[in-house]
Amino acid sequence: MALKPRSYIIQVALTVAFLTIQVVLSDDTVPIPADRTQLDTWFNNNVGPLDKRKSTMDPQLVAAEEGAKVVKVMQDGSGQFKTITDAINSIPAGNTKRVIVYIGAGNYNEKIKIERTKPFVTLYGVPGKMPTLTFGGTALKYGTVDSATLIVEADYFVAANIIISNSAPRPDGKMKGAQAVALRMSGDKSTFYNCKVYGFQDTVCDDNKRHFLKDCLIQGTVDYIFGSGKSLYLRNELRTLGDGSYTVIVAQARKSEAEDNAYSFVHCDVTGTGTGTFLGRAWFSHPSVVFAYSTMTSVVHKEGWSNNMHPEYDKTVRFGEYQNKGPGADPKGRAPLAKQLTDVKVKPYITLGMIEASKWLLPPPTPKV
Repeated sequence: MALKPRSYIIQVALTVAFLTIQVVLSDDTVPIPADRTQLDTWFNNNVGPLDKRKSTMDPQLVAAEEGAKVVKVMQDGSGQFKTITDAINSIPAGNTKRVIVYIGAGNYNEKIKIERTKPFVTLYGVPGKMPTLTFGGTALKYGTVDSATLIVEADYFVAANIIISNSAPRPDGKMKGAQAVALRMSGDKSTFYNCKVYGFQDTVCDDNKRHFLKDCLIQGTVDYIFGSGKSLYLRNELRTLGDGSYTVIVAQARKSEAEDNAYSFVHCDVTGTGTGTFLGRAWFSHPSVVFAYSTMTSVVHKEGWSNNMHPEYDKTVRFGEYQNKGPGADPKGRAPLAKQLTDVKVKPYITLGMIEASKWLLPPPTPKV
């Protein structure tokens, strides 16, 4: 047999070493693919079931999942509870086991809060019969962040196949305190799968800590995703209800270089009505927002981003775009404060490592009832 040249042997060795590193490193390091048709395969390969990942996950989460139980909320009385509030109240403070609140179809007019002392709660609806959680709280009555229909302060929260709505009327720009939150995420390591969140101004308060949202719809008008979370939004629809007035999707609240928070929108669809929507504005001095591999309709204003009349923020904002498409993604005419990112600069925003997902992110729940 002929001997292989030394260069060939070195190349094979390097390839084997690279593949070995890829395996050893973890699912957090594999970039989200540019091709959307590969997304589900990528997700399934990198967010595996609990029984295959116990050694790398948070020990308290592993223990909680292994002791999971299901409680049913059914408006017809066929479950343990008729209201979501009663089901949440039944969970003891200091909870250490996963409690899956299985919610039957229907409209639940409730203001729901998952206290910080109640981690490991899941709200689950059947995909074809998604329950609606709705309430009409406003900032005038509750304050902005506490106006939310669903407030999640606990860690390790999961929602799947749930509709969350704030039914307060659309702000007219004149009445004080008319903004109304549908969802507030304040706990760490929260996950949302196939949820629909409806509101107008301030729809989602992505308050702080790490969050992951996949296959969701978020609808609003002004600042309808706001806060200082460190969150990855994967294949969501962001739907702006424009009517000719000022509309903006994101108001990220990072205030200094020392803060470790950012929003990343990957493979999202930016849709809606009107043509003057800004992707984000500089609510504070150091916002960090990235849109990658996303499709943007003509709803997006050609400038894309706003310094919110603070030109001094132009040097401190982190507004980035990477390989987006559609008429609203044209880099020509973009505000100079936004950057078209390089492969190197975008990488931290297009991996699960951004939110350290290998320690806590699990596939969508499929409870047995």
